Amino acid sequence: MVYSNEESGSLEYFLRWQVAVCALIIILPTIGAFVLLSRIQKPHLNSSDLWIPCWKNLNPVWLLIYRALVVFCMSWLLYEVTILYGAPVFFFYTQWTFMLVIVYFVLGTIISANGCWKYLKTAVVESEEDNVKERAGFWGYLMLILYQTSGGAVMLTDIVFWGLLLPFQSDGQFSLTLLIGCIHGVNLLFLLLDTALNNLPFPWFRMAYFVFWSCTYIIFQWTLHACGLSWWPYPFLELSTPWAPMWYFAIALIHVPCYGIYVLVVKLKTTLFSKVFPQMMRGRIEASTCKEHAS
Repeated sequence: MVYSNEESGSLEYFLRWQVAVCALIIILPTIGAFVLLSRIQKPHLNSSDLWIPCWKNLNPVWLLIYRALVVFCMSWLLYEVTILYGAPVFFFYTQWTFMLVIVYFVLGTIISANGCWKYLKTAVVESEEDNVKERAGFWGYLMLILYQTSGGAVMLTDIVFWGLLLPFQSDGQFSLTLLIGCIHGVNLLFLLLDTALNNLPFPWFRMAYFVFWSCTYIIFQWTLHACGLSWWPYPFLELSTPWAPMWYFAIALIHVPCYGIYVLVVKLKTTLFSKVFPQMMRGRIEASTCKEHAS
């Protein structure tokens, strides 16, 4: 999927009016995300929320095993696609998000292993919740941010690929293979299964980190082209057409439903499963839906 443009990288290219408008479309949401995070009181997170499943009768070791298996499977898929297509695959948002999900599961595996060690020493999960109630530290909050960013990013990746790129591709752009299909499917599947098991919150204000993630990717692409790179990994990122601001605005808008869908998934899990399996679900020590207060 390589789209060339001979003028890309020249000074004249970046002096086009489209570039200024697209830059505003990137800058304004980024500023808004910073303002949002500065005014929201962050909800409390217990360290046990990171590794104890939401199912009362499910041993935390199973969540640890699942996360470790996902790290292995996703790392193998990333290795295979890199061997097949080479280093340029890392110019794509898909691989960025795929690596983000892997990092989440790596950190989740480490934190789950540490938590299970505590679980084996205390023997009873409930006593862990009642007596320890330790606040999550830096790595715990980092894991939470990675999880929430990944939720929106995998939705965006898969919706754009299956709903936009694949149906409207031109001949010779790329061919849909089993490997390509897996790369654009298992990221969401593995994250949804983790969501079905974990006890992590998913508030709306964390969408700010999703915005940071996508804006970082756009800045990365613009930097490469400012240094002379002559092709774009996605056609809608091309800045030389008069339709560029429309594409950038559309991509910016689609971030809201992409993150919102995952918020809805988590809320449905919390409410629906609690009603259908009231004796089996473990509520978070704090409220399962964290309230957001302006500081």
